[in-house]
Amino acid sequence: MITTVLAFFFTLAVLIVIHEYGHYRVAVACGVRVLRFSVGFGRVLWRHQATPDSTEFVVSALPLGGYVRMLDEREGAVPPDQLHRAFNRKPLWQRTAVVAAGPVANLLLAVLLYAAAHWVGIDEAKSVIAPPVAGSVADRAGLKAGDWVRAWSDDGVDWHDLQALSELRWQVTQATLNGERLHLLVSDRDGRGQRRVVLDLDVLGASEVDAQLMRSIGLGGAFSEPVLGEVRPGGAGARAGLLAGDRVLEIDGTPIADASTVRERIRASGGSGKAVPMQWRIERAGQAIDVEVVPTVVTEQDRSIGRLEVLPGQLPERVTLRYGVFDGLAKAVGKTWEMSTLTLSMLGKMLIGEASLKNLSGPLTIADYAGQSVQLGLAYYLGFLAVVSVSLGVLNLLPLPMLDGGHLMYYLFEGVTGRPVSELWLDRLQRGGVAIMLVMMSLALYNDVARLLGLQ
Repeated sequence: MITTVLAFFFTLAVLIVIHEYGHYRVAVACGVRVLRFSVGFGRVLWRHQATPDSTEFVVSALPLGGYVRMLDEREGAVPPDQLHRAFNRKPLWQRTAVVAAGPVANLLLAVLLYAAAHWVGIDEAKSVIAPPVAGSVADRAGLKAGDWVRAWSDDGVDWHDLQALSELRWQVTQATLNGERLHLLVSDRDGRGQRRVVLDLDVLGASEVDAQLMRSIGLGGAFSEPVLGEVRPGGAGARAGLLAGDRVLEIDGTPIADASTVRERIRASGGSGKAVPMQWRIERAGQAIDVEVVPTVVTEQDRSIGRLEVLPGQLPERVTLRYGVFDGLAKAVGKTWEMSTLTLSMLGKMLIGEASLKNLSGPLTIADYAGQSVQLGLAYYLGFLAVVSVSLGVLNLLPLPMLDGGHLMYYLFEGVTGRPVSELWLDRLQRGGVAIMLVMMSLALYNDVARLLGLQ
């Protein structure tokens, strides 16, 4: 819990400081006097100001944002000798640059964070897949347990190498949300028998990424050998004579190719509420042995399941994704672009009703993911920071009053018409923007609480 809280506040601090520093740095470069640089809102907890004429740096009590306050005639009287340093007196291109600098800083930070994660290296499961869900898109395409997905293509002509299962899932998710087919180059685990398969993801008509969608696609976890790990003393598995290292060949006459199938069959054996004997064929020391296994039936979330007190499966094969300076930077730019376009696409689909509003996430979800990524390691946390930084940059570019994108729309109007937006319309738009932001924040917080309570 403490790790999650600390990771969350560190995440907010980094992203807010970088965003506001973008505004601050460009404002100073354009000759604008910056009165205050604040991390957070509300009561000031800490302040520093080198001289009475320099910028005041403060940390405030509510850390869910920040701001840069500049000298501006619209916010108060400006001494005649300081008019040349007032924001509102600057040329249109300079005001535009100052406002755009915050989101741009977040996108540049994302590139740097992704690059750093690539340089550090991420330990991932190799793109060797577990058995697809029966009847799913992957199953109909002919994928099977132990297939090594080597490359992907959106047209079957230009191919891109795959190394990790996470890369495969990312491409599948993008193709699904874009309503496109995905071509895959597949071989067995040893690289033999190369073939092409096509995932018909365009027929799903997906509006959101959830557990039901992923089940329809059918790609599960990483492939794991059906070899028993720990067999707990006194459990149903130990009573049946199972030993660590046993390879499961068949269960009730059905060949077993992957540890996930073993787990599913064990759980399903208790579905009737009564212990049903299972006939296992295992390989031990090079010999095939038939064993009758009687599971213990337990209740889990109002369901009866079987349990043997064994741990089927070995650790999936791993690969380390690590790149050189220039390759890592190039991939970081590509990843930032992909995340930006995906974020915009999802926001657009939510706006027109093609995607569920359940996709909106708020501070509780961010805090949860922050804590999880810290526990996984530095590279994972850097990647998480990059994702949130992209989201912050893209969201701030939306043409909504209260956001940087709203101010950029005002400047676009001024550039086209030659006159600024009137004070009356500024006030109306500002009120509308506050209402929209409150609705969005309420929805995001509701989704957070619903996820924590298991309602979504």
